[in-house]
Amino acid sequence: MNFIKRHVPLVGALENYNARLFKNDLAAGLTVGVMLIPQGMAYAMLAGLPPIYGLYASTIPLILYALFGTSRQLAVGPVAMVALLIATGVSQLAAYQSENYIALAILLALMVGVMQFSLGLFRLGFLVNFLSHPVISGFTSAAALIIGLSQLKHLLGIDIPRSNFIHEILINAGTHLGDVHIATFVLGATAIALILTIKKLKWPVPGPLVVVVLSILVVYFFGLDKGGMKIVKEVPEGLPPFHFPGFEMGDLKALLPIALTIALVGFMESIAVAKAIQAKHKNYQVDSNQELIALGVANIGGAFFSSFPTTGGFSRTAVNDQAGAKTGLASIISAVLILLTLIFLTPLFYYLPKAVLASVIMVAVFGLIDIKEAKHLWKSDKRDFAMLAVTFIATLTMGIEQGIIIGVALSLVMVVYRAAYPHMAQLGRLPGTNYYRNVKRFPDADQREDMLIARFDAQLFFANIGYLRDKLQKMELEKGDKLKVVVLNAAAINGIDSSALHQLHDVVVDYHNRGIEFYVAGVKGPVRDKMMQDGLVDLIGKSNFFMHVADAVAHYEKNNEEKIRNEENVDMSTQYNRLTTQESK
Repeated sequence: MNFIKRHVPLVGALENYNARLFKNDLAAGLTVGVMLIPQGMAYAMLAGLPPIYGLYASTIPLILYALFGTSRQLAVGPVAMVALLIATGVSQLAAYQSENYIALAILLALMVGVMQFSLGLFRLGFLVNFLSHPVISGFTSAAALIIGLSQLKHLLGIDIPRSNFIHEILINAGTHLGDVHIATFVLGATAIALILTIKKLKWPVPGPLVVVVLSILVVYFFGLDKGGMKIVKEVPEGLPPFHFPGFEMGDLKALLPIALTIALVGFMESIAVAKAIQAKHKNYQVDSNQELIALGVANIGGAFFSSFPTTGGFSRTAVNDQAGAKTGLASIISAVLILLTLIFLTPLFYYLPKAVLASVIMVAVFGLIDIKEAKHLWKSDKRDFAMLAVTFIATLTMGIEQGIIIGVALSLVMVVYRAAYPHMAQLGRLPGTNYYRNVKRFPDADQREDMLIARFDAQLFFANIGYLRDKLQKMELEKGDKLKVVVLNAAAINGIDSSALHQLHDVVVDYHNRGIEFYVAGVKGPVRDKMMQDGLVDLIGKSNFFMHVADAVAHYEKNNEEKIRNEENVDMSTQYNRLTTQESK
């Protein structure tokens, strides 16, 4: 039973299930399902697909994730970011909404699912950690701008070429301002205002659903479609058809970069919101590797039922949680509602204006622009702000794919940089205590002229051992010729490799050759074991390893006092011998 609970978490979540919990799940499932109908159709249009495929993507993936996912509130389905990535990648291979385009988008779901499932199976969920938060924020904000502005053609009712470059979108829109369809623009702008108002007033009914229903009625009764307003028109009825996605090797190679991007970005978005929501609930844990498996299964299964790639969404998950979802059963209820819509209600969407779907997209994505994070980083960490700014500008000017690639590269460069140049501090004793702290932060800390105490705050390995040597040399130069002992506070060193051991051996030998003692304080067991195996402990001397810096200082002071007394005794003996010799003469 434990095996089943581990791999099908919904089984464990339904233990002790009762009517009260079902009532909460039912309310949340219906709320999210109603919200998902207009969103799914809108995001399908954003992805370059007919709106019906947004409803297809809101069925099977939801059910599969509910079974295998560890988050009990995460709402999986179409999301704006993934939709735009689909359009970016597939549009280079086929025309929008063509049969080939649809087939490639479905194949993309299968590829993304296989990648995510494989990453989870081999427990590689940690790879997403290489995308730092500033990079994610910069990329998301830029992508949100591109996504939102890409809907201008639907909002304004004009024909402008699709583009992933913000300057091209603005230029093309500006040159066609004279062709704006006034009725379309007024309806779209009104829809945006109404969605924002409903959100601000916290109405129990989702704003997107309200504007969808009202706009359909307005178009139908006033015949706005006859005046040139573009509408969805025929929406196929029935359940999503089952078929195995066909493919050619050329298609797989062409889609591979965008599939990998969607797999990582989709998981990143999903795990971020899943963990944020789980922090409010203490009755379960989110497992990142199981989440990868669940998302992979959802996308693989969805691909067999005409779904494009899906992932967990921020806004729907928040609504799902606020509506009282307690288990994944809420997502299954949402999927059932969409299935019923596909069977009975699709003819009602005939008069749905594309401008209203565009308004739903624009309101959703502009909320992803993270101005607060940029302001915060500008004040707190200029280096991280620079990463955010570079990713933001690169995504806007070079495109979404290139932007995320540059962001990942920046993250990796920063990881390497911080590993190669970790924090290292020179320590001094706080007055009246046995505590030793960074002398730059505590200027009144006492420092002995004949002693150098340094703390290295990272794992010691081939990439940063040279940095340690250089920093010790600079600190040593500040001490001058009076330096007699170096104390390395190794309390923060969690690991050490063979390259570091080899060079540390040379450092110790160099100090000994110059008559400088070398002590190590606070070294951890695994690091000490490596030093022992390498022979470094014998070289330094077992008696020169200490639990605390204060112990090392006390040992040095004791030895120094004994040395001074011995020197004084030798000096007195020499003087006595001289006097005795003079008297004998």
